[in-house]
Amino acid sequence: MIASNPAPTLADHQPADPDAPDFVVVDVETACSRVSSICQIGIVGFRGGQEVFAYETLVDPCDEFSSFNIGIHGITARHCAGQPTFADIHATVDSHLSGRITVAHSWFDKGALAAACRIGERPAIETRWLDSVGVAKRAWPQLSSHRLNVLSRFLGIEHRHHDALSDARAAGMVIVRAMEHTGIDLQGWMAKPSAAKPKVPPAAPEGPLKGERIAILGEARDGPLAHLLAGAGARVAASVGATTTMLVIATRQPYGRWFESSPPHRKARELQGLGAAIVILTEEALRARLAMET
Repeated sequence: MIASNPAPTLADHQPADPDAPDFVVVDVETACSRVSSICQIGIVGFRGGQEVFAYETLVDPCDEFSSFNIGIHGITARHCAGQPTFADIHATVDSHLSGRITVAHSWFDKGALAAACRIGERPAIETRWLDSVGVAKRAWPQLSSHRLNVLSRFLGIEHRHHDALSDARAAGMVIVRAMEHTGIDLQGWMAKPSAAKPKVPPAAPEGPLKGERIAILGEARDGPLAHLLAGAGARVAASVGATTTMLVIATRQPYGRWFESSPPHRKARELQGLGAAIVILTEEALRARLAMET
């Protein structure tokens, strides 16, 4: 269910306030591929493992709505007509996040807020960020996916995926459960790297993929797919760039059927449009190709 007006909030908290949250969680939904096009935002504050406030509102993104994004979250231009712009709510968002530890499930929300501040000509929000994806990967490394809906099912958290307030609430509970599960407190998580730097396998001197520079969508650079590629002579790239020759979409990747909206895929398509000889294919297609060449 999509709310039409901002939810009630507690009074603005200052970091020295004894009732201030230990951390806050933010989640946004966007109207189109531009990350600045925020059309819904949810913020939840947690203290002592309990929710202490919630803020949610639809936002006029001052941008178009793409059918792709509507298909993900169900929010349309009609829902956001007459709603405040990000510039209108900037002061409220800043009051909840500024000077605190702010959790987001991946860095997408951090980038969206920064872009919206620039477009809306508002000051950047100064906060300390913590990625709940990285926390979850360290707390439950046995899981094949650390998407928020997968984690919610695993941890028994009530969750309505792609609703900003529900996503923020669920990501906050991931942090709470991770602290309980590992015994690492919030400051400990802030001090730890979100994930260990991957040990990228070196390219074999010979093989059917010799000379290829391959980026992987949805799997770590030290995972099984990376070892397969390196064993076939490919160099495993950190990201899609001008020298990348191939983007391989891992079978188990966090974007699911929405992988075309991921930054690596969008970058690869952009390079193709500019005439770059970069190939996009699935892990299954690559494995089939290698099977034929060996």
